[in-house]
Amino acid sequence: MPVWQWLLDAAGVAFVAVLVYGIALIVRRRLLARHGGTFELSHRARTDKVGRGWVLGLGRYTAETLEWFRIFSLSPRPKRVWDRRDLEYTGRRDPGGVEQLSLYPDHVVIRCTSRDGEIELALSQEALMGFQAWLEAAPPSAHQHL
Repeated sequence: MPVWQWLLDAAGVAFVAVLVYGIALIVRRRLLARHGGTFELSHRARTDKVGRGWVLGLGRYTAETLEWFRIFSLSPRPKRVWDRRDLEYTGRRDPGGVEQLSLYPDHVVIRCTSRDGEIELALSQEALMGFQAWLEAAPPSAHQHL
């Protein structure tokens, strides 16, 4: 078999693999949305360089937790989970510099504190209102740290 046929076969296999991966991502997002509304939520995984370290993802609320899923992962499990009792909203800011290219358009960056330290998340204005309402809907004793 000539080399060009090998290359054509390899290109066809690569195309099918990319197509299957794309379909799997769509199916995964639909399945995640079935168990509660999902929203675009980016998480700053690394804070060693200013404006860098952002990972695009999806957020989903449960009764007591905020789950975060990487957007390009096929895993049905969340990559990070934050307990509502441990989260405290401390402020927001507009993305600056390189962050504007790394994040979804019209997203704002929020800072929260938890037992693990400071967390930075990026979400839309509408999702921010939902996040604040979800935090405030916690039982009165939930934010009392002993």
